[in-house]
Amino acid sequence: MKKVIAIALVLMLCLSLMPMAFAADDLITVGVINNPPSESGYREANVNDFAAVFTKENGYDASFYYSIKNDEQLSAARQFITDGVDYLLISAAETTGWDAVLKDAQEAGIGVFLFDRMIDCDTDLFEAAVVSDMAKEGETAVNWLLSLKLPEYNVIHIQGAMGSDAQLGRTGALDEQFEAGTMKKVVQQTATWDEAEAKKIVESAINSGEAFNVIYAENDGMAKGAVAALDEAGITHGVDKDVVVMGFDCNKWALRELQKGNWNYDGQCSPFQAQVISDMIQVLEEGGEIEGLNDAKQIISVEKGFDAREITEEDILTYGLGEDVA
Repeated sequence: MKKVIAIALVLMLCLSLMPMAFAADDLITVGVINNPPSESGYREANVNDFAAVFTKENGYDASFYYSIKNDEQLSAARQFITDGVDYLLISAAETTGWDAVLKDAQEAGIGVFLFDRMIDCDTDLFEAAVVSDMAKEGETAVNWLLSLKLPEYNVIHIQGAMGSDAQLGRTGALDEQFEAGTMKKVVQQTATWDEAEAKKIVESAINSGEAFNVIYAENDGMAKGAVAALDEAGITHGVDKDVVVMGFDCNKWALRELQKGNWNYDGQCSPFQAQVISDMIQVLEEGGEIEGLNDAKQIISVEKGFDAREITEEDILTYGLGEDVA
C-alpha cells in the first residue's frame, strides 16, 4: 500500500511540473499577415519571433500568411475575417488600400494589431501598432551621412518595396536632401529588397560612367548586392575608401562588414514585436485597457544607427540579427 501511495505521489509531482496545456476551446485564434521570411534577414527574424510567441503552449491558435503583394495580403485578411479569428495581426506590404478590410474586421468584432509597418487609416480601426519609426530611421541615417561633411554627395539610392512604410520612411529624408540640392540623385530605383536586383542597379550605374560616392540601400541585402557590383568593378568601398556604403536592419553579418571597415553605416530596425502584442492581447482578454500608447496608438521600438568607426563587438552581439554569415 505504501508503494502505491509513493507512486501516486510521484505521478502527481510529475504532472505538476508539466507545462500548462490549453483546451482547444480556450485558445485565442489569431491570423498573422506578414511579408515572407525570404524577403530579408530582418524579416526572417520577425517571422520567427511571431512563430515562437503565438503558440498553443502560450494559449493561441495562430494561422500565418506570407506575401509581399498587398492584394494577396488583403485577400488573406478577408479569409481570416470569414474564419472568425479573434485577432488580426498585420505587417502590410503597402500603406494604402486597407480601410475596407479593417472596417469589416471591426464590424465582426475582431481586434486588429499592426506591427513593423503602419497603415494609412483611421486609428479607430486598430487596437495598437508596435512599429519602428521609419521616418526617424531615414533621418538618423541622412544626418549621419551629412556629418561626414563630404565635398560632394553623389548618391545611388536603392529603394525597398515601393509604398511600404519602410520604403517611404527611409526615402523621405534623402528626398529632402535631393530637393534641397545638398545631395545629387545619381540613381533612385527600387530593387524590392532583392540583393540580385540591387547588384544590377549598381552595375548599370557603373556602366553609365556617372560619378558616385554614396550607396544608400534601404536594407542589408540590397547593400550586399551593391557591394558585389563594386567589387567586380574594382571600386573600393567602406571607411576612407571611394564609396560610402549604407544599409539597414543590422543583420549580424552586415555589422561584421562595418567592423571590417567594408561598409560605413547600418541602421537598426527591431524585428521583435510579438511579445508586446501578446501582452496587449492578454490585457484586452482580461477586460483591461492598453496603456502606454502615443497619440497615433503606437508603441515605438527604440533604435539607433551604427558607424563603422565606432562599432564594438558588444554592439554586434547585442543588436545583430541572425547568423554571422549571410
